Amino acid sequence: MIERKAKIFNIQKYNMYDGPGVRTIVFFKGCPLRCKWCSNPESQKKGFQVLFKESQCVNCGACVEVCPSGVHRLSASGLHEFAEGSTCIGCRACESACLQKALSVVGEVKTISELMEVVEEDRSFYEMSGGGLTLGGGEALMQPEAAAALLMVCKQRGINTAIETCGYAKPEALLKVAEFTDLFLFDLKHMDSDRHHQLTGVRNERILKNLTLLLENRHNVQVRLPLLKGINDSQKELTELLAFLKPFKGYRNFKGIDLLPYHKLGVNKYRQLGWEYPIEGDPSLSEADLDRIEGWMASHDFPVTVVRH
Repeated sequence: MIERKAKIFNIQKYNMYDGPGVRTIVFFKGCPLRCKWCSNPESQKKGFQVLFKESQCVNCGACVEVCPSGVHRLSASGLHEFAEGSTCIGCRACESACLQKALSVVGEVKTISELMEVVEEDRSFYEMSGGGLTLGGGEALMQPEAAAALLMVCKQRGINTAIETCGYAKPEALLKVAEFTDLFLFDLKHMDSDRHHQLTGVRNERILKNLTLLLENRHNVQVRLPLLKGINDSQKELTELLAFLKPFKGYRNFKGIDLLPYHKLGVNKYRQLGWEYPIEGDPSLSEADLDRIEGWMASHDFPVTVVRH
């Protein structure tokens, strides 16, 4: 029998923010959304990608010599650049050849057994804290079979499971994964579908239907709201959000709302990918803004928490 494999781009241990207790996060590669504030832009594409730290490059050409796909080249002026139309195959030859550590390849293919070896390393922490495994991304539901297989093995071994999701997936994929998921960390980016499309590249009707599906089928859901000043923090937007969630407020499986303040931790990754950062200005909210929004939601009898990293 052929074992399931997942394409991931990172594994983070000792996380305390994405589910209960101490957690290991496995970040899946590929995402159907293109959120302008995405802090993991290297997660968006399914394929392998190369991060390039220009300030560390000495333009030696070692990567050009070893790359079998012609991804790297030196310009007429002798500077490193990426060849248009080339595709990284993930061999990591350039990464090994670069003595200056200016290159790193994003993306790895791992079997479920290989991932479980890493997850099991911290079982004692999970047992002490009520923690476990969280699937992040990217979007794990773009690889539903691999995601379900990894979550199923965790459940068989008594490890708590959670998944961070944008909710943009086929309902059957969502419900398949839900069989083995203790908690969904479900993002709501914007309630207006046209504005949602402008900000993320997709409309939100499918997302809202999937959230309703999970809640009505009694799966545990923590709603997460990325907050950006002037983008989705208006009184109108937040009122529409609470109006949508109000019918589920009394559900035991509705675990409340997390507010995720905007941060700039992913900005340098855009430069390393050769992309322009889509957000202009600084949409960060002040502590006073966050306290005001948290207090206002709490006054409407919603359990709400500001997640401060």
